Amino acid sequence: MTALPLAGIGVAVKDLIAVAGQPVGAGNPAWLAEQQPQHRSAPALEALLAAGADVVGIARTDEFAYSLAGTNVHYGTPPNPAAPRAISGGSTSGPASAVALGQAAVGLGTDTGGSIRIPASYQGLVGIRTTHGAIDTAGVLPLAPAFDTVGWLTRDTPTALRVAGVLLDGTQDRALDAARTVVLPAAQRCASPDVSLACDVLRDRLAAGGVLPPVQDDDVPADVLQRWLAAFRTVQAYQAWTAHGAWVRTHPGALGDDIAERFAVAAQVTEAEAERAAGVAEQARAQLQRLLANAVLVLPSSAGGALPLHAAATEVEAERAGTLQLTCVAGLAGAPAVSVPALQTSDGRPAGFCLVGAPGTDRDLLRLAHRIALWSGTFSP
Repeated sequence: MTALPLAGIGVAVKDLIAVAGQPVGAGNPAWLAEQQPQHRSAPALEALLAAGADVVGIARTDEFAYSLAGTNVHYGTPPNPAAPRAISGGSTSGPASAVALGQAAVGLGTDTGGSIRIPASYQGLVGIRTTHGAIDTAGVLPLAPAFDTVGWLTRDTPTALRVAGVLLDGTQDRALDAARTVVLPAAQRCASPDVSLACDVLRDRLAAGGVLPPVQDDDVPADVLQRWLAAFRTVQAYQAWTAHGAWVRTHPGALGDDIAERFAVAAQVTEAEAERAAGVAEQARAQLQRLLANAVLVLPSSAGGALPLHAAATEVEAERAGTLQLTCVAGLAGAPAVSVPALQTSDGRPAGFCLVGAPGTDRDLLRLAHRIALWSGTFSP
């Protein structure tokens, strides 16, 4: 009898994704108290279970996934074993910690603006944001459907590829066929100097070794990137308020201060502003998809390493702003992005090396990530 492809694989499920018989908590106890158990699991989770995987637990998320830090005022911050006394990264914080601690082989989560790539970067994990629309988001509590994707975290690329074989049905598969490695200096300048330099050094070594194709600067001006990021944040905010604003309005005081502030800003976005921003986002998507044709984009997964647990709010927001400038590129392009644990900060905290490919190149991108991980010594075969 042929073994199921994911037999023996334990999965930690982000608490935005439906698990049959359990309510979806969204990282907020007031929301959880009003929810009923789900009648069925989300299709993405059902596919993993049908392939032999087991749910080992439902894991924490930042409230409504509207954060990249991994902190949660109600439940605390999941641990980061790769950088003790530092934040975990979010919003797929709990699944990432479960994987990093060895409690699960796979963390099933979501990525809208970096919510898988950031905890992967901070905790030294492999994390993939899939092509937008490649995996059914039914049974997943939305944040911003224009950018929401299902993805996963693992400790190594072979496991990530095994999951891809189950969750990606092949109908959107496209060869990477990368003839050039694209660099966006204006975006990379948003990273800390040590992470940016580490990214440059590794990228150039990989190109010299033939693992990556020749490097080509193909910069997008900084003012254009800022306009794209503003459009991303506006669309995200408008859709987040559309999804959850009625509940937020009727539950004053139920959110942590940082999340409440984000929703307060989101409440002010008008339909006209959202439509204009969506137009800019569509222009960005077209330009970025042209840029990614027959290319792989390389950039840091996050602006820096994980911040200390008690970092000042201004420092957290500065890190978030810099990181979003890097992560929004894949979201705007509707493209897959894989974070490989191959960089470090100057003081030894993990940081991710991110590969972005054209839509549909998810599996080839993971195969490239596997070659990079082997070449850079991230793990042994």
